[in-house]
Amino acid sequence: MLTYEQALEKLLAAAQPVEEIRSVPLLAATGRVLAVAQQSGVSVPPLDNSAMDGYAVRTADVAAAGVCLPVTQRIPAGTVGVTLQPGSAARIFTGAPIPAGADAVVMQERCEHGEGGVVINHVPKLGENIRRAGEDITAGADILPAGVKLRPQEIALAAAAGLPELPVYRRVRVGMFFTGDELVQPGEPLPPGAIYNSNRFALRTLLEGMGCEVRDLGAIGDTLDATRDALRRAAADNDLVITSGGVSVGEEDHVKPAVEAEGSLDLWKIAIKPGKPLAFGTVRKADGNAWFIGLPGNPVAAFVTCLMMVRPFVMRLQGIAQVAPRILNLPSASAWNKPDGARLEFLRGRINEVGAIELYGNQGSAVATSLCWSDGLILNPPGNCIAAGDTVRFVSFAELLA
Repeated sequence: MLTYEQALEKLLAAAQPVEEIRSVPLLAATGRVLAVAQQSGVSVPPLDNSAMDGYAVRTADVAAAGVCLPVTQRIPAGTVGVTLQPGSAARIFTGAPIPAGADAVVMQERCEHGEGGVVINHVPKLGENIRRAGEDITAGADILPAGVKLRPQEIALAAAAGLPELPVYRRVRVGMFFTGDELVQPGEPLPPGAIYNSNRFALRTLLEGMGCEVRDLGAIGDTLDATRDALRRAAADNDLVITSGGVSVGEEDHVKPAVEAEGSLDLWKIAIKPGKPLAFGTVRKADGNAWFIGLPGNPVAAFVTCLMMVRPFVMRLQGIAQVAPRILNLPSASAWNKPDGARLEFLRGRINEVGAIELYGNQGSAVATSLCWSDGLILNPPGNCIAAGDTVRFVSFAELLA
């Protein structure tokens, strides 16, 4: 079996960004991946402007506190004033351009109305409360690199630079289905021996949260022919096929032979727990191949492998270069005395009030409640016992679901 790192390296080496690029309006670009680096066509701010509501002055006119200056103009934001004459002040508001001649702004809390003008009760320094032109962005500067997933802050930066739209990669298209005669849709009667198909809802929402377009074929029967047919339908017009269940070695597990018949299987079984029977390969389609990732059927295993294997693969297909999540080194509040001797474990845990990780009591791969209780995953090396106080490697769900 490959290690987690070896398997992930294999997946990422195979992934290539989708080729199609589309220009979308800023308000439609959040969550998309920028395809071409962007530069600003303007300086931000475009002119020196006031950082405060107050009075624009010449510092030479305020050598001592208590000076009274006549107010000769009023400059709100969006208005350009006239040259400030020596021995005068201008009423100015936050964001308004600094008038020529002024070299400081005194905040209004340090001023008071006086007879014939404003009394300046503070001696300003040169440039005080002035935001300089280009202080944030200079015209022509690089502002957004290619391969960044656009968050609201990147959208705001693009808007500040005057960009009305951005070139982004098209969304990754995913076809998905679930194997198992025992699977029942929530809301339907539950026959003896059946279970509700929670993986359909977990994986679909995870993939949509990653920015994918998902074609959901639902649950299919446990036969080789049905699995092969579903693979063909899921591969058509899609970049990636995701399945859940049927990748183990039982008589009713048909995904592995179906993929081998409809394409190729390049990886099967990884030294991780949960998630050992993960498969990776390709499925033929009319215009080439669709990538294939087969996930386990147990709900925790499916959820964890989707985050730790599918997510970075999808990110690379989207054109994102940096796909590794941030790993935190935190103290453990719990002991773990039954490690797997051969596999990397993804242990569910949460951060307590003092910043230490508490382990969920039942680490079984079918215990979905552990996912809701936890804040993330401990990456525990093979054979490693954990004592309370030991430092563990932890990746948060907030990081993985961003």
